[in-house]
Amino acid sequence: MEKTSEVTFDQQIAARLGALRAERGWSLDDLALRSGISRSTLSRLENADVSPTAQVLGKLCAAYGMPMSRLMRLVEDSSTPVVRAEAQLLWVDPGTGFRRRSVSPPTQSLAGEVLACEIPAGTRIAYELPPKPGLEHHLVMLRGALTVTVDGQAHSLKTGDCLRYALFGASCFETPPEAGATYFLFLL
Repeated sequence: MEKTSEVTFDQQIAARLGALRAERGWSLDDLALRSGISRSTLSRLENADVSPTAQVLGKLCAAYGMPMSRLMRLVEDSSTPVVRAEAQLLWVDPGTGFRRRSVSPPTQSLAGEVLACEIPAGTRIAYELPPKPGLEHHLVMLRGALTVTVDGQAHSLKTGDCLRYALFGASCFETPPEAGATYFLFLL
């Protein structure tokens, strides 16, 4: 069987996480203290031994002071004006099945971005800290049901609803047992 030299997306994320830590001059212990993630888990992530979950990436992004989409953008190679459907980065949380497609990723000159997200029925994803305090969110529900808790206030959303907020604290996305959620998330 012939080996392929193609680098997987998990390996690209691992390399970027290692580079971010090195750029700041942090040890694994420093990052563990800042993120609340164990040193051994951080090591396994940077070696691409495990795939990161949305919650773990959320904690890392909070430690680095950047939105998850910015981290994902740093992993990608190109920046073109037209983002073809087949070139849109798709990430799937191995723990929950949460799917996140970067429809319009940020670039060096464009900070806004658009994400297409799908959360399976009966799923709860909680983030302790915002990736970047004050980041503006516009969540547009396409299908299903979703409760989004922002800074302690719960918002029940259904098809066609739009939730607008600036995030400064914890947040949680939760779908009921009988329905998942599909939505666009605009970050500014």
